[in-house]
Amino acid sequence: MVHVTGGLQAIRNSQLARTAGADGVFLINHRLPGLELLRIYQEVAAAVPDWWIGVNRLDVPPNEVFSGLSSGVSGVWADNTMIQEGRSSQPAADRIAQARRDSGFGGLYFGGVAFKYQRHVSELAEACGIASGYMDVVTTSGPGTGSAASLDKIWSMKQALGSYPLAIASGITPDNVVGYLGMADCFLVATGVSRSFEEFDPCRLEALVQRVRSFNVSDGGTSR
Repeated sequence: MVHVTGGLQAIRNSQLARTAGADGVFLINHRLPGLELLRIYQEVAAAVPDWWIGVNRLDVPPNEVFSGLSSGVSGVWADNTMIQEGRSSQPAADRIAQARRDSGFGGLYFGGVAFKYQRHVSELAEACGIASGYMDVVTTSGPGTGSAASLDKIWSMKQALGSYPLAIASGITPDNVVGYLGMADCFLVATGVSRSFEEFDPCRLEALVQRVRSFNVSDGGTSR
């Protein structure tokens, strides 16, 4: 995950991630206007062609994240997907789904479930079951930025989701990633492989990718 501050910074860190062997990047606008993020996406896509590049717009509600995207955007990530366990209907999630259809977006939708700084989820398995009908990759996190999710939480979510994709978006480091392999399908990492909020650490980034790749080869993705 690239915490974007400008075009050159986003390109530099995206190139570092690609060189390290990462599958792709998400560009995130903590401080930039969303339209500026979309413009910078175009610069990154031109500088790092033929690669997976997604966006996470923090400046708009989830039903607006699909607007204004270029056709090349590989993925969209929303922290709050408005899933409400314990309810027979999901009007807010339905509005997001309709916005996605109306936009013509053809990439992957990563949606937050039991995600940091969002409301508490009382029935995790039920929320996962509902979410799988609305998003391509169910995405969760620990309690805060840089904080790891508990292994029990990830295990419970994976049990509920089965083969449906699950991503973790906080607290993953080269030192702890092995504990999550076999339970999570995607790791959205920034703090754990960075030397500052905006800049990746190439050594930590490469170490993380190598540990994930080595596990996949030697263990075949075995779980707990």
